[in-house]
Amino acid sequence: MITIDAEQEIRALFADLEDAWNRGDGDAYGACFTEDAGYTTFVGTVYRGRADLISGHRALFGSVLKGTRMFNEVTGIHFYGPGVAVVTGRGEVSRKRPGRLAKVQTYTLVREAGGRWRIASFHNTKRRPLLEAMSFRFVPDSAPRP
Repeated sequence: MITIDAEQEIRALFADLEDAWNRGDGDAYGACFTEDAGYTTFVGTVYRGRADLISGHRALFGSVLKGTRMFNEVTGIHFYGPGVAVVTGRGEVSRKRPGRLAKVQTYTLVREAGGRWRIASFHNTKRRPLLEAMSFRFVPDSAPRP
């Protein structure tokens, strides 16, 4: 049975994720993921496993992502049994809060043996509203239902 506690634990995981990013701490960021996590960035980079993810983010936090902040909005948490959840959201990384969160994200979470939720898979893509609107205009039936 899924409880309110499970949702609160997942939201706490996302708070930890955001905090680690904001501090530029690759190790703490990686600790939010499973040992064998898959991680796909919006530019198509794929990290395989926690160690790869940590190593990559240590380098990024020391250079192009230094001083950036993570801005997230969880738009849905869907449970598929007591130990699996899919979280959808919007997000952005910037030095200051952007006007809109342009990236669409999907996370697959698992509850590990010790009871802690971790991210097993992450996929990030940049939303293109103009292209999306054009697509819906030419193929109206392709638009998601409200």
